[in-house]
Amino acid sequence: MPRSQRNDNFIDKTFTVMADMILKMLPTKQSAKEAFAYYRDGMSAQADGEYAEAMENYEEALKLEEDPYDKSFVLYNMGLIHASNGEHETALARYEEALELNPRLCQALNNMAVIYHYKGEKAEAAGDDQVASELFDQAATYWMEAIRIAPNNYIEAQNWLKNTGRMKVDTFF
Repeated sequence: MPRSQRNDNFIDKTFTVMADMILKMLPTKQSAKEAFAYYRDGMSAQADGEYAEAMENYEEALKLEEDPYDKSFVLYNMGLIHASNGEHETALARYEEALELNPRLCQALNNMAVIYHYKGEKAEAAGDDQVASELFDQAATYWMEAIRIAPNNYIEAQNWLKNTGRMKVDTFF
């Protein structure tokens, strides 16, 4: 039984029924409808912390999905799971794939910056200031791009960029 049919609460059941009705009425290919069903089940599993199940659903969605924009969100969610599991290099690769399909996916840029910042903090704690500085610069590059796309977002990142001298105060104003 698909995960979407196992939801227990009223809101999830209602959303599932509505989504299924819309899918049946849309004039799209069957593979696109199936891809969406896998994606939806993946998001549900991910929300429940069932990462292995979510990844299986996302893999199936990727096989079926043809639209690059939609694929970018599947890859982004896969990156989230890898990052949650501490698989930072794999997460970065998934975010990069997502950005190749959707260069305006500022969430992926932000998450890449967060990973590089985390790695910079680890290098700094280990006493490797040169590596830390390079990693912080990489984080800054991704945050600057995310902020360019969504200037009202990522306020903490903007403050960090200003406080570390990696962004001029009036860059976006």
